Amino acid sequence: MIDYTTLFRANLPAAAVKYNGFPKYNFVGGHNDAGSVPVDDLIAAASNVLKREGSTLATYGLQSGPQGYRALREFLVKKLGRDAGIACAADDILITGGSQQALELVNSLLLEKGDTIVVEEASYGGFLSRVKRFGVNMVPLPLDKQGLDIEAVGRALADLKSKGIRPKYLYTIPTVQNPTASILPLERRHALIKLCESYGVPILEDECYSDLVWDGKRPQAMRGITGDDRVIYVGSFSKSIAPALRLGYIVAGWPLMSRLLSLKTDSGTGAIDQMVIAEYCEAHFDNHVVKLRKTLKRKLDAMVEAVGANFGTAAEFDYPDGGIFLWIKLPDSVDTAKLFQAASKEGVTLNPGAEWSVDPAYGQSRLRLCFANPTEQTIREGVAKLAEICNREFGVPTRIANVGR
Repeated sequence: MIDYTTLFRANLPAAAVKYNGFPKYNFVGGHNDAGSVPVDDLIAAASNVLKREGSTLATYGLQSGPQGYRALREFLVKKLGRDAGIACAADDILITGGSQQALELVNSLLLEKGDTIVVEEASYGGFLSRVKRFGVNMVPLPLDKQGLDIEAVGRALADLKSKGIRPKYLYTIPTVQNPTASILPLERRHALIKLCESYGVPILEDECYSDLVWDGKRPQAMRGITGDDRVIYVGSFSKSIAPALRLGYIVAGWPLMSRLLSLKTDSGTGAIDQMVIAEYCEAHFDNHVVKLRKTLKRKLDAMVEAVGANFGTAAEFDYPDGGIFLWIKLPDSVDTAKLFQAASKEGVTLNPGAEWSVDPAYGQSRLRLCFANPTEQTIREGVAKLAEICNREFGVPTRIANVGR
């Protein structure tokens, strides 16, 4: 036998835990509502497109080239123009294996060990963990109920410039921020663009949740405001259709696109996924998303009610403007990483806030709960169970539904 541990490269992430199924009360990850997956329409789309174009599977790229299935890119041109105010062409879009690959490609293009980026103090955990592997310095930017504090961004960029540091980019999730679910107002978007331009700092705009704004109205994307590569735009179908369909995309001009393509060495994103989603979305996307929003908001209301009933004033949060997460602040005495360990043993999982924060101390008493996948009854039961465990481990909450512990 060979001891492979003697051959591993340095700085590997921790070993994965073997999958043993989802827990009874699963509030982690970006899973979506199972009943909202449009199975019948996807079956019909698959049948139609494969009958019509299945022979193109004989070639890498489906005769559409390395940027992805052209019909899907053409759908995105229309969708982004209408919904996000982005004027682009199909050749400005690269289809990727989910938004994670999109972010990874941008990081591989721009980042080296020792570089600096500026990022929201609470942010997408998958992004934070990957950037750390690059050996990059992350400067946290404070958030309020409306997203990035622009004055604080200005102070941070000025401080970095005084030290001779030019950040490689500013990473933001402006529309339904992950994990806070805030939406950056249009005036702040204009101010942020102007500020970053004055310091020569590009913006990496991640809009994976922008289809899930409750009223369907969202501010224009910053990529749409600039119309050029001052902003690199990343989006996804994972939250609007289904996360298991690993489809994301990047919007960028050719000078950047040509470099991103040279880094994308996977011989192409899943072909059938692209074909089916393009066929489905052309006919059904808008109606589907309207229904999905209603379902998700109903589940959110169930979670908000359950948190209020079981945690009372011990749990602080802002009502989300959209998305699939509730970001909660518990009293400082609660360590949500330890809460996760205790709760997971009893079938309740959550995302500890430290994993979604640039500064782990900021996130220590915070947690993220995903409400999209569990049923409303499961949400109520799971939140009640979590409150019981939290009280047992940390003495929080002291009261539940106005009844003393």
